[in-house]
Amino acid sequence: MNKSELIDAIASAANLSKADAGRALNATTDAITSAMSKGDGVQLTGFCCYDCAARAPRSKPTNRCYDSKSRASKVAAFKAGKALKESVNG
Repeated sequence: MNKSELIDAIASAANLSKADAGRALNATTDAITSAMSKGDGVQLTGFCCYDCAARAPRSKPTNRCYDSKSRASKVAAFKAGKALKESVNG
């Protein structure tokens, strides 16, 4: 399912216009992005949890040597909730 199909599904399920459903989806993704950029997690109980995880610097091979380091970074992490796992597994 792509974003357009998701908007169609939201519009149908919530009895909204596609434009309103699109704005709702964009507001949701913006709120999640904003929270995660501040280092906060977002928990949708039973569905999923979005969180930020720190990634340590790692050795990175280059053309000359293997001792250069990549920088530490943050990565987005997704963990499926119990209800979502059960739904997927039948």
